[in-house]
Amino acid sequence: MVATNFEEMALEVAARYKGKIQMMPKVPVNSLNDFSVLYTPGVAAVSREINKNPDLSFHYTYRWNSIAIVTDGSRVLGLGDIGPEAAMPVMEGKALIFKFLGGVDAIPLPLGTKDADKIIETVKTIEPAFGGINLEDIESPKCFYVLEKLKDILQIPVWHDDQQGTAGATLAGLITALELSGKAQNNIKIVLFGTGAANIATARLLSKYGIPLKNMVLIDSAGVLYRGRLDEERMKTENPWKYELLKETNKEDAKTIEDAFKGADVLIAASKQGPGVIRKEWIRLMNTNPIVFALANPIPEIWPEEAKEAGAVIVATGRSDFPNQVNNSLIFPGVFRGSLDVRAKAITDEMVIEAARELASHVRERGIEPDYIIPKMTEWEIYPRVAAAVGTKAIHQNVARVSKSHSELFENAKLLIEKTRSHMKSIA
Repeated sequence: MVATNFEEMALEVAARYKGKIQMMPKVPVNSLNDFSVLYTPGVAAVSREINKNPDLSFHYTYRWNSIAIVTDGSRVLGLGDIGPEAAMPVMEGKALIFKFLGGVDAIPLPLGTKDADKIIETVKTIEPAFGGINLEDIESPKCFYVLEKLKDILQIPVWHDDQQGTAGATLAGLITALELSGKAQNNIKIVLFGTGAANIATARLLSKYGIPLKNMVLIDSAGVLYRGRLDEERMKTENPWKYELLKETNKEDAKTIEDAFKGADVLIAASKQGPGVIRKEWIRLMNTNPIVFALANPIPEIWPEEAKEAGAVIVATGRSDFPNQVNNSLIFPGVFRGSLDVRAKAITDEMVIEAARELASHVRERGIEPDYIIPKMTEWEIYPRVAAAVGTKAIHQNVARVSKSHSELFENAKLLIEKTRSHMKSIA
């Protein structure tokens, strides 16, 4: 391909292939007689069995390995509210990653509505067709409402990658970063800069992992979250998820950004792209050996070298061209692979934490270093490991429809992923 940058290359590929994914039959058809088995009259027997027990749809149809990628196009990557049609190329790319890294058949479904209740109703309506739902690129705080309602009413896993995927990857990197720096998780101060979907979910997951909410300070576009802030009453109704964190965090009652950073051990920034969003003088106020996660894309809130000049010993970003890329692609393929393989009814916080722990274990085995606190996407062996860990946790939490051993889950995931990767590499 002759192109000068990735955007030009993307346009060329999109025009050449007319999309990134397609559906292909996986059963042989050698004559018209085969349709008597694959369709009518033979297929009636399959339908009758499923009618007796709808869960058999996971056994007899492709539902066992299929998920829907649902978006309203209201917050797509760094492009914002671009609508469902323009969101389709991004959802296709997500589907490709699901297949390549998890062996999961993912169907993009951009919806022509931004009404939260209509999104919920639509997803509930299509539930019989899928084994899981991946919510994608839905604006905050609507995404919290949609996720919580769907979790309550669906009998299949539902997940919002901008929340849970990013939070899981962040936790994975933080586990090893804390080990390397000698900091105890129950005795650290964390600043979360930005209060969108990613950092609200991260705060909640870190709390579930065991880091006290009172040891966290959140900062939004208006400043530090603290009791008595002028917009506190309005926040109760407009963004109750942020309000809950306002009540539980910031034990020191910091009111300025400088006070928030003072003595902090960890900074997790998931706000607007930089540079210059995070100042070097703020990092200098942090505790000794501070850890900085600057996750905005494509340009982090502060460049890694600037963060290190200000004293940071470990720096992570969302970019692949810097060390320590905190990438939700390390999480969601394995999480769904494991969930689908046990026919899970939900994806719990504990399953996400187990995925993060498995990523941290992999890094620990290879040797944690300041520039290696989280695996790279090219370390393919992590995906079946995450799948097996997640599936096992689902079984232990009684949210799985079937029970398999850890080794069975690992070998099945490894086989599916390797088969998919081999096939995709053969495509001309």
